[in-house]
Amino acid sequence: MGDLSLGWLAAGFVGAALVVAWAGVRLTAEADALAERTRLGGAVFGAAFLGATTSLPGIVTSVGAAAMGYPKLAVSNAVGGIAAQTVFIAFADMFYRRANLEHAAASAPNLVNGALVSTMLGWVLLSGQLPQWTLLSVHPASLVLVLGYVGGLYMAKDAQTHPMWAPEEMPKERRRVAPESEEEQGLGRVWLKFATYGLIVGGAGYVVGQLSTSLVEQTGISETIVGTYLSAITTSLPELVTSIAAVRRGALALAVGDILGGNVFDVLFVAFSDVAYRSGSIYEHLGGDVRLVLSLSIVLTGVALLGLLRRERSGIANIGFEGVLVIVLYAGTVVALAMG
Repeated sequence: MGDLSLGWLAAGFVGAALVVAWAGVRLTAEADALAERTRLGGAVFGAAFLGATTSLPGIVTSVGAAAMGYPKLAVSNAVGGIAAQTVFIAFADMFYRRANLEHAAASAPNLVNGALVSTMLGWVLLSGQLPQWTLLSVHPASLVLVLGYVGGLYMAKDAQTHPMWAPEEMPKERRRVAPESEEEQGLGRVWLKFATYGLIVGGAGYVVGQLSTSLVEQTGISETIVGTYLSAITTSLPELVTSIAAVRRGALALAVGDILGGNVFDVLFVAFSDVAYRSGSIYEHLGGDVRLVLSLSIVLTGVALLGLLRRERSGIANIGFEGVLVIVLYAGTVVALAMG
């Protein structure tokens, strides 16, 4: 794609983004149905299935960059995507007019996922300061990330089935009613449709990532800025589309679970990239600019958690304090990174 003109690259970007939007809306409909029919709930299904599915473009981009010898691009794509997707919660909030989204979507599994994102990101930051020992060019910290993800999924599922506490329910909260046509479909057919739309979203998102990387190569923008903003945001488009679609369907826990659960999965990009990077530990390449983005992602996740705990009913343009704050923090870091 590097041989294409800027005009064709831009046209390809728009076309792939439209495919992401089309398939993302349909993916959300199937995910909403599966969350109900499997009795996993929106928060757990969003984290374990929808979040992982919409993260496919980012996985391919980070692993591919690491395999080609661009470790900073691989890591910044992963953590930059987490920052961008946390901001997407505020955008999705604009489409729910009845109350602040964090007020309506508060649940124990979503809180577990948010805490897990912060913990795993903190571990990546800490691992960059540890001795860079490797086994077959893989740092032991990557194994800890994988184990933490598996353990976190179990904790989120346990919080759904055996909650030790529960948030106070919104008065007159809209409950989802499955359409008759949906009930008539076999569960296997719904899973097949979910997988099909997931592959379309993943493929289109991968093309978006490749196109954006080619655009940056032609303009000479730095590796970290490419990963943090261009490739991270573009490969995160599925999360934006599916979260807004979920909100419009009234599947609020699914919307927030998709983003927070997807963010948990996105931290695993670092572990996958460490395996793909054959020149040693990927953690030794966490320079100051990458650590800045890591710190931003941790702070934004903490703000989102505070929003889920405080559960403010309304705010500026129907966005709570946490939504306004994450937008301001993200925009400020964009400026700081560009100036640095």
